[in-house]
Amino acid sequence: MKTILVSAVALIDVDGRILLTQRPEGKSLAGLWEFPGGKVEPGETPETALIRELDEELGIDTWASCLAPLTFASHSYPDFHLLMPLFACRKWAGIAQGREGQALKWVRAADLASYPMPPADRPLIPILRDWL
Repeated sequence: MKTILVSAVALIDVDGRILLTQRPEGKSLAGLWEFPGGKVEPGETPETALIRELDEELGIDTWASCLAPLTFASHSYPDFHLLMPLFACRKWAGIAQGREGQALKWVRAADLASYPMPPADRPLIPILRDWL
């Protein structure tokens, strides 16, 4: 089974809320809410991939020094295994906007479980809830 490395981030605003993005129609798991991020391309580090993805998907800039490794998810889907480091980030430049048609929502950690999420993201909820 192929392993895919995806980098994700818990963007935390000044009010302690976390940004979720909704997977758009036409993508696998469309309609589910997830932490922003994306696939790590060959030659990229997870941090570099995240910085690129945040610019492409949300129009915000951050720096590797602002990405704190928090935890990771390891989940087997039917045709691949997903390994996903989750970083925490409290500092970025710009205002997050869905550049790929995805909806965005700032959510309190205590409310994350009420959003339908991909199976790999769900185990991250109690970690974030306890950490924040």
